[in-house]
Amino acid sequence: MSQHLETLRQDALACFQAGVAAADPYAAVKRQLQFDQHGLQIGERCGDWQRIHLIAFGKAATAMLSAAMDIIPSQYLASTPIAVTNDENFHQLENALVIASGHPLPDQRGLAAAKTIAEQLKHCQSGDLVLCLISGGGSALLPYPAAGISLAAKITTTELLLSSGANINQINCVRKHCSQLKGGGLARLAAPADLHALILSDVLGDDLSAIASGPCVADPSSFADAIAVLNQYAVWEKIPKCVKHHLQTGAEGLQAETPKAKDVIFANCSHTLVGSNAISVDAAVNIAKQKHYQTHLVSQPVIGEARLAAETLAKQAKHLLENGLGQATALIAGGETTVSLSSDHGQGGRNQELALAFALSADQLGLNGEWCFLSAGTDGRDGRTDAAGGIVDNQTLNRLKLANIDTKHQLNQHNSNPTLQAANDLLVTGATGTNVADLQILLLLPNNQKNHLGEQHV
Repeated sequence: MSQHLETLRQDALACFQAGVAAADPYAAVKRQLQFDQHGLQIGERCGDWQRIHLIAFGKAATAMLSAAMDIIPSQYLASTPIAVTNDENFHQLENALVIASGHPLPDQRGLAAAKTIAEQLKHCQSGDLVLCLISGGGSALLPYPAAGISLAAKITTTELLLSSGANINQINCVRKHCSQLKGGGLARLAAPADLHALILSDVLGDDLSAIASGPCVADPSSFADAIAVLNQYAVWEKIPKCVKHHLQTGAEGLQAETPKAKDVIFANCSHTLVGSNAISVDAAVNIAKQKHYQTHLVSQPVIGEARLAAETLAKQAKHLLENGLGQATALIAGGETTVSLSSDHGQGGRNQELALAFALSADQLGLNGEWCFLSAGTDGRDGRTDAAGGIVDNQTLNRLKLANIDTKHQLNQHNSNPTLQAANDLLVTGATGTNVADLQILLLLPNNQKNHLGEQHV
């Protein structure tokens, strides 16, 4: 690998790491909370709350809870603080109950955790504060199926949706209408106490009703919307009968809808967005600028099928090159793609598939010069693998050819993980303790700029 190419890869990784750091959950919570002789202040909101309930769930739950416990005196805590997170981010906190549960598929541990939280909320009183610390992954980590739906049935439904090509908002629409906590359900249980949520968003556009399936905010979707999603992705006939029955009776008005905006339970509810994909994208852009790259921010989120998104990004890169680059250039984006899986598929994740597909698209389009492309999840986990994503370059296909690997065939089999591993192009970070969706970083070096890259990094 040339020195220039190695520099490009190191710079892409630095941009990604800056994006992850910008979503640091401990710092994000600390910035929002202050406690003095007047009581707790949350951003601009103040209250003389004598009883405070701390509940955290998501991939950043332990860090967020730790920050809140460092600020709020223990004598003001009405109950034992609870954090529910995934196995990779699990660690004990003194004087708190930390529970690990399943992700991306829910499990019995998550159900037990959800019941523990629901029981605690039953003891909330008027004048109490429920401070919820919410981060990505909360939907799977805290399952509490609606009456008549088994956990096994909800897992099956979730699994079908995850492999269908449905986006996260669509998946959460269905989840909310099969749950007792999602879609405003937690706010309903917390009433009549005051509720404030500090939210680390993993949803593009930061739709609060979609983040962790919106447990603390009104839900604009309906049972009919959930059924439409299942039909759109040909999942309706495959879901368990109990889920189908619940959704059908809900659409007929025989089940209570999720709470809507005018519901009185939201009168004392508020929220603060403490981190998002957009904030992390900006941090990555700033690092690229510091390293003297001409930066281009992709205005639209990278969504849809991973392979189609890869082709679009490669075409954008081709356009930049054809119009002449004055210096080393960075094309930076954020998003969350999908992968529609067949019954017979290999191992990978949306970011790994996006990276591998970009390498193929770049080759087919004749992308000249040296380049490298990184796509990774800010949580450090892509699909059911240990990788965060992939980082490919203009020599990736050559490395795979030397290893006698048919890249196109492997991509068609959705077998990106072992393929990228063979090219030494997997990005493995370990669990990061946060989650604000995915970042994509493309660095381009035209042939006439190779001799100046080192100068730009002095």
